[in-house]
Amino acid sequence: MSGNNRGDYKDIQIPNIRRGPGGPMSRFMPSSKPKNTIGTLKRLWGFYMRELPMLIFILFLVLASTLLSLAAPYLIGLAVDSFDIKTGVLHASRFINVLTFLLIVYLAGAAFEFLRGYLMTGVSQKLVKGLRKTLFDKLQKLPLTFFDTNSHGDIMSRISNDIDNISSTIAQTTTQFMSSLIMILGSLVLMLVMSPVLTLAALIVVPLVFTLSKTVTTRTREYFREQQRLLGIVNGRIEENITGSRIVKAFQREALEIEEFKEVNDNLRAVSVKAQIWSGTMMPMMNVINNIGFTSITCVGAFLALRGAASAGTITSFLSYSRYFSRPLNDIAAMLNVIQSALAGAERVFEILDRPEEPADTADAKELMSLRGDIGFKNVYFSYTKDSPVLHDVSFDVRRGEIVALVGPTGAGKTTIVNLLTRFYELDSGAIHIDGTDITKYTRRSLRGNFSVVLQDMTLFTDTIEENIRYGRPDATREEVIAAAKMAYAHSFIIRLPNGYDTVVSNDSEILSAGQRQLLAIARAALSDAQILILDEATSNVDTRTEIKIQQAMLSLTRNKTCFIIAHRLSTIRDADRIFVIFDGK
Repeated sequence: MSGNNRGDYKDIQIPNIRRGPGGPMSRFMPSSKPKNTIGTLKRLWGFYMRELPMLIFILFLVLASTLLSLAAPYLIGLAVDSFDIKTGVLHASRFINVLTFLLIVYLAGAAFEFLRGYLMTGVSQKLVKGLRKTLFDKLQKLPLTFFDTNSHGDIMSRISNDIDNISSTIAQTTTQFMSSLIMILGSLVLMLVMSPVLTLAALIVVPLVFTLSKTVTTRTREYFREQQRLLGIVNGRIEENITGSRIVKAFQREALEIEEFKEVNDNLRAVSVKAQIWSGTMMPMMNVINNIGFTSITCVGAFLALRGAASAGTITSFLSYSRYFSRPLNDIAAMLNVIQSALAGAERVFEILDRPEEPADTADAKELMSLRGDIGFKNVYFSYTKDSPVLHDVSFDVRRGEIVALVGPTGAGKTTIVNLLTRFYELDSGAIHIDGTDITKYTRRSLRGNFSVVLQDMTLFTDTIEENIRYGRPDATREEVIAAAKMAYAHSFIIRLPNGYDTVVSNDSEILSAGQRQLLAIARAALSDAQILILDEATSNVDTRTEIKIQQAMLSLTRNKTCFIIAHRLSTIRDADRIFVIFDGK
């Protein structure tokens, strides 16, 4: 991974490691934007609306199970009043009827609870599936500048950890939140009906709960947000270190990498501890508040009972309802803490969804169907950042079938030229023409479909050798794949693999050498058979003997095609029709 992929980190102080602006941790500096909690909730709700019919049915189940729960304390009060305290007589038939009905209520409530939990899990997973698909689709539409300036590990953390966090929170809190609200309102109404005086005694805890919740959630929101950001940093660090393990060992950086990771990990630990401590204080404090409310109800209830203003059954039911009133308050307060973590993850996901995509094709853009291969650069200016121009007034023409070599020092702009030609980046000014038409007048898809590209760093996807060669032309037959591999001199080593063309490889696979991977890239380009061929250091990882064979294959591969060759070896460009020297962006 290139160094600029590690430039998405901020506010991590490493005083014992970092040595000035070019120190090892200078690449870990992210920017932090203000967060919009209400806006994030609204956007999550928008995803929820996709499952509106099922949510309405789940709400019905929540209502039914909550009403059954509210009926239980009332029935318990009736059961208590089946005993005549003055005479000690038990009204047996009444008592048995009440207990029977109470058993039915408990069983029905449990069935509704199970069903709503089962259905809500399915809804939450569908929501996360849609959110993850939306995010993955967005990644396919973002310009390369996004991937150049963001840590790959952090991007992976957003699409996996952050979305999983949203999933678990939604499944845990959504129906519970609805149930708690209904429970609070239902308990309050029933308590007012039973005894307004006792209700006032129960409501003493409300301002205390509100104050505690506001204080704790304000803190946890900040810490959970920072925790998710630092988790992305840690994932990025791990991903880079594993990918670059050979370089780490080659330069004996193990000890320094361990020390740097320890510093980053300590930052995550410190923030996580603060988040969990503040979150963990909620329930103990709520228990104290609940005990205060329970004591208040008990004292007032005892006074009313002594004056004959309330029966034992009423006080028993009321104590249960007071718990039904205070417990949902506790649940909501605890859920607010959990929701902070989910919102922090959702905000990070939405940050990517809000990134500008590649500019859309113009309304009059046409398909590039029959390509001759004439190319022209007209007064092209380009810069990756405004303060660092890369190309200055570049103009040249390439005729159909020409082989053009681009040479020059590293960083001069050779690869930038071909990236602009394929519209991986957009020009600052000037124009690029193919067959006399500005490339912006073609759709990107059809434009890129006319290019075959062989890069210095070959990317393998987790699939068979055959499918990797076929990547640019999925409808190719096995015979065509083998023919392309033979042209690239890859067939001989492929058939020696355990399963030949059916051998499964990945980008991190160690069974292929760098040279073999590059031969597969050439085979992929040969099978694609596009009209314009771009070879970016295509033979840099092969030996001299193989290079000679590949050059012979290139002659047939490039016949009647426009070809751009970026190379430093003179042997690679000796068959070029023209050589363009790129120096200082000119």
